[in-house]
Amino acid sequence: MANNRLRIVSGSFGGLFIDAPKNSSTHPMGERERMAIFNRLRDEISGKHVLDAFAGSGAIGIEALSIGAEHVDFMENNAKAIACIKNNLVKTKCSDKATILRAPSGEYDLIFADPPYDNPQYDIVSALLAHLKEGGFFVLSHPENPEPPKFDQLELLSDKKYAAAHIKIFQKTQK
Repeated sequence: MANNRLRIVSGSFGGLFIDAPKNSSTHPMGERERMAIFNRLRDEISGKHVLDAFAGSGAIGIEALSIGAEHVDFMENNAKAIACIKNNLVKTKCSDKATILRAPSGEYDLIFADPPYDNPQYDIVSALLAHLKEGGFFVLSHPENPEPPKFDQLELLSDKKYAAAHIKIFQKTQK
């Protein structure tokens, strides 16, 4: 199956095209949405440990590496998507700053969750919060329906709609 191409929009890889798997189990986040997220969180990423959950092409994690994340864990279960992420990491020469996992491992300063819209898996999304450091940021991309659960331990900082996508940015509140 042929691949789609995505453009990295910011940082040292800005303008570079990477591949995205062309299948129904992934839906790459658009450039406009990624640009808005990274403009908002740019100062929170440098030197941080990031999780790109439901990684698909790895574009979100590669954007984070492009603007200075120390390390990104890519959480993905689809074999074609994993192969695509590996190829994109080789293309960007970031393999040494990345790990591909089937489940989160450790604690993260920033978690991006972009589950498939036809199966948002909010139970998994909610479980990711156990891996978010206090004061850390959580970004959720979700469809209009079904609405995601409420996250009591998170403060909503931003809620924007882009076509079919809703992008929410939260921060984990101090205990």
